[in-house]
Amino acid sequence: MHTRSFLLVPLITVILTGAAAAKVDLVTLPERDRVQLTIYNSADLTLVREERTLTLKKGINRLEFGWEGTLIDPTSVQLRAPKHSDHVRLLEVAFPPKIKGAAVWTVESDVNGPVPVEISFFTSGISWRAFYMGTLSGDEQTMRLQGYVRVENRSGEDYENAETRVIVGKIHLLDEIAELARRETPYGTPGYPEPRGQGLLITASDELKQKAYSQMAAAEEAADYAAATKSIVKEGMSEYFLYSIEGTESIPNGWGKRLPSFEVAAVPVENLFRFEEERYGSLAHRLIYFQNDEEHELGKEPLPDGKMKIFRDLGQDSHLSYVGEVYNKYIPMQQDLELDLGNATDVKVEPILMAEHTENYTFSNKGDITGFDRIQLWEIELQNNRNIPIRTEVWRNLSHAHWKIDNNASNKGTYEKVDVDSAKYVLDVEPNSAVRLKYTLTLYEGDCQYQR
Repeated sequence: MHTRSFLLVPLITVILTGAAAAKVDLVTLPERDRVQLTIYNSADLTLVREERTLTLKKGINRLEFGWEGTLIDPTSVQLRAPKHSDHVRLLEVAFPPKIKGAAVWTVESDVNGPVPVEISFFTSGISWRAFYMGTLSGDEQTMRLQGYVRVENRSGEDYENAETRVIVGKIHLLDEIAELARRETPYGTPGYPEPRGQGLLITASDELKQKAYSQMAAAEEAADYAAATKSIVKEGMSEYFLYSIEGTESIPNGWGKRLPSFEVAAVPVENLFRFEEERYGSLAHRLIYFQNDEEHELGKEPLPDGKMKIFRDLGQDSHLSYVGEVYNKYIPMQQDLELDLGNATDVKVEPILMAEHTENYTFSNKGDITGFDRIQLWEIELQNNRNIPIRTEVWRNLSHAHWKIDNNASNKGTYEKVDVDSAKYVLDVEPNSAVRLKYTLTLYEGDCQYQR
């Protein structure tokens, strides 16, 4: 009678047959020596690579692979012995009738004894997402930026002490992995198929899967084994980007794990309060800018999509003030990042039309008015109710192609024509103070617009 010391999914039992055909030994599968997950979010696809040490005998060995209750794609399972590649061969894969979620591998071995093997397969149900925490310094000139990756496991299988790698990029598969995993018989016909050499049977999606597998496996081979300290190693590979999280984490089925990605102590940032009535309404918006480049202690890899929570260090017993949250879209290297944190309640901007009149009329031969100048006197009051100086940007969208602004000599801010019908002022405002912008706007109506 044979017993198993534990049950492990995926389940692999080894049936060893030697020269004496009457004797059959059942060996309990040893624990994983190593497991590695490479997670593609875009296709709900994860490549799992396991390393185990099997005890084989010379001749034919049969191994049962079970995936019942998991989202493993059985058509993607591969077995190889990297250190004995010329002496251990996978001859065929069979799917016994009336046994759901199981396959039998026939392996021919020239080795008698322990053999390290690598088992790889695709699964769905494992996903990842990035998120960030930014902490502004007291003067808001720099920001401590921390990145994290959260891995969710809903695959039906536990992965203990797993190395984790995540992929930024997109791939496209003909078949959905989850759908393949739920088929009662992977190839539609139960039983023992004819041998197909050393590989698995081929389905319509295998060519695409093999391409994805090759890209991921090549990147993984280039990376070192995990180190003790958690961090992220990033590698570009064609249209994808690989983030390798050093160290290992146990990720049980049904659990989520937060893994640290990176930390930069002081990213230079620019704070801006923008007022644009047509876009934001009557309140100014708080914006933070930095660049994904080496000058800002970043720029070695793209920043994946993810939410970013922003805090401010108040410096009193390490208290933090919550500033806001924004969703960060994918940011390539060497590009700017704008964080729009929404309405600013402690910065007020109020434009006031002080006076308006018309002049410089033109007339037709019949005495009809054909043009004139519309003169508007504007004042814009800016209040900074914060305890640090701020930079403000006041946009004026004129809805008119022919205009002129005469800037008041008392203004401290700079004026810039942005495009055919827009202008903006940029000025700094001291803590707990107010400033007033004054300017004269001339709009050229009718024939007058062609005389300027």
